[in-house]
Amino acid sequence: MSDAVLRVQGIVKSFGGVQALKGVSLEIGAGEIHCLAGENGSGKSTLIKVISGVHEPDAGSIEIGGRSFSRLTPMEAIALGVQVIYQDFSVFPNLSVMENLAINMELMDSRKLMNYRRARSIAAHAVSLIGFDIDLDERVENLSVADRQLIAICRALLQNSKLIIMDEPTSALTKKEVKALFTVIKNLQSRGISILFVSHKLDEIFEISERYTILRNGENAASGSTRDLDRKTFAFHMTGREFTEESYRPAGPLGKPVLSVKGLTLRGCYSDVSFDLAPGEILGITGLLGSGRTELVETLFGIARPDRGRIEIEGRPVRIRSVKAAIRRGIGYVPSDRLTEGLFQPQTIERNIVVAVLARLSSRLGFLKTKAVAETTGRWISELSIATRDPSLPVRTLSGGNQQKVVLARWLANDLKILILNGPTMGVDIGSKYDIHALMGRLAASGLAIIVVSDDLPEVLACTSRILVMRDGALVQELDPASTTESRLGELSTGVA
Repeated sequence: MSDAVLRVQGIVKSFGGVQALKGVSLEIGAGEIHCLAGENGSGKSTLIKVISGVHEPDAGSIEIGGRSFSRLTPMEAIALGVQVIYQDFSVFPNLSVMENLAINMELMDSRKLMNYRRARSIAAHAVSLIGFDIDLDERVENLSVADRQLIAICRALLQNSKLIIMDEPTSALTKKEVKALFTVIKNLQSRGISILFVSHKLDEIFEISERYTILRNGENAASGSTRDLDRKTFAFHMTGREFTEESYRPAGPLGKPVLSVKGLTLRGCYSDVSFDLAPGEILGITGLLGSGRTELVETLFGIARPDRGRIEIEGRPVRIRSVKAAIRRGIGYVPSDRLTEGLFQPQTIERNIVVAVLARLSSRLGFLKTKAVAETTGRWISELSIATRDPSLPVRTLSGGNQQKVVLARWLANDLKILILNGPTMGVDIGSKYDIHALMGRLAASGLAIIVVSDDLPEVLACTSRILVMRDGALVQELDPASTTESRLGELSTGVA
């Protein structure tokens, strides 16, 4: 590729004797949207940091705009037109939009005090570059994730960017926000700006990128045109494994419902919702953001209280007025945001697994039974194949998929009747996603009743035995995943045929 904006050859990088990159190469053309894919630990983040000057490679070369380097500093990379937008966007939540956009320019000019008239002019120019309509005086902490991301993009464009690297840019966005982001990316491409789109979401990769590079275990696994790739081949290159996945089907006839919801209503969120859930069933609930799907399951878990309606557990009416009450009834809930709602990040893997069963693992005097804690932890690490060498390590040291398994282990240790999973594979790589789906099937086959809440339509079709579609706070239809399609689910979710 003669017009390459970036060419890296044979990049090697080790940390403390562990080789993160083993001769990786990557080439991106001017105005190209290129996907960099790979499972957690494949070397994607290390490669990004080498390109952006954060890490010095042990061997290999980096060529940007025809100039060759053995290593770069972050300032050199920025001067060459390389910008990285990380998952946290590196914005200052306590500052205004204007201040976030102008601060880099002010610092580069070595100004000790910000000139607010100049800052407003810089910020107004920045948002105009992508037609972003935003209040420049609004504090960033009050904005949506999508708006924060657009601020990061606008700020990158102020530096005369030639290559923008987006690290998992859609991990916290709704489908509508993803569509808006893709429009912005296409606009950037039309202006000759190259995009390195880092992701493991197959549908998005096929939709937005023209070429791809896949890393596995720190090495190049495959590269080429996305037109020549299918889902099965992509998954194999990512993981080195071949997957087959079909809709889950209970082994036998369903028994009496373990959960019955009758006319449940929460004003402003959902109304008159009714359904049954049987042991051994995986019920999917899908719909757009704002459809009421999350508020519904949060009511079942005692986070919200309904205004009307009835909940029955094993045929008996119950009042679930708190999370403790839900847990006593045998209900567990894995939230969509495991980092802030599901895990105690600084605490150990062991403590995160046993935190919901401490009473059972304690003596009459309140002291933890060390042996019982170790046995419980070991059991679930083994059963869920949680990849860790030591359960005393902080849970934040695990990959996203293994962190999700820790949250699952916490609830499974509770001898549940009903498990609610909100976005069960959000932010995990493809191998972990298949593993979690397979685990859900085994749990359901053992008699656990499962509710899966997701707007990932391929996931809903692949791992559930029945689907409920919500729109504008109401259940609009019940579907059999074996006889429906993604497009049909999309039509029912949006109300647009």
